[in-house]
Amino acid sequence: MTYELNVAHLYGNLMNTYGDVGNILALKYYAKQMDVHLNVKVVSLEEDFQAADYDLAFFGGGQDFEQTIVSQDIQTKKAELTKFIESGGPVLAICGGFQLLGHYYIGANGEKLPGIGALDHYTLAQDHNRFIGDIVIKNQETGETYHGFENHQGLTYLGAGERPLGNVVSGKGNNGEDGTEGAIYKNVYCSYFHGPILTRNGDIAKHLLIAALKRKFPEADFSQQEALPIPATF
Repeated sequence: MTYELNVAHLYGNLMNTYGDVGNILALKYYAKQMDVHLNVKVVSLEEDFQAADYDLAFFGGGQDFEQTIVSQDIQTKKAELTKFIESGGPVLAICGGFQLLGHYYIGANGEKLPGIGALDHYTLAQDHNRFIGDIVIKNQETGETYHGFENHQGLTYLGAGERPLGNVVSGKGNNGEDGTEGAIYKNVYCSYFHGPILTRNGDIAKHLLIAALKRKFPEADFSQQEALPIPATF
């Protein structure tokens, strides 16, 4: 049996500075291995997001100008996005998407730009510095190791209910201070990894897809999909 999932690609025409649309391609690839078909729709400026319409969401990163525009528009989607997240909707949020799910972030010019506060983190800005380079982290709950490339000025600090995607083995991570990288809240996975993240870390794609399947089809048995070995590299 082939299952279908509806995926919202939030601001996919604006938030794709680092080729993070590759995460959509990777999701489709991994979904195919699990007999799952993905229907992907870009949800952008002045377009409605209804929590009931989607089973999974992806939110990539962008440059300062695009993020400023998105930070304003996303307020109109705040209630439904928060509803989706609180009801267990799986989300992958990268870089700017990660920041905008939190309370606020400080832009390159020092302006404080609002997020939607669906997650309890906030992001400050470094002064004339960026974290750039290869990074390796380990998730303490699953024992999985994730590899990626970070390139961000933001310094993100996690809040209540959030746990890191992983602890930093090498690299800087969320803020270069507390040894954390990314965030997990319910079925939301956040990270600063570019590359894109799912092309090198198939386990994360599997977690997202399984969560979406179980949420949409609670009576079905997905033990075969859960047991399916997923290649680490796409």
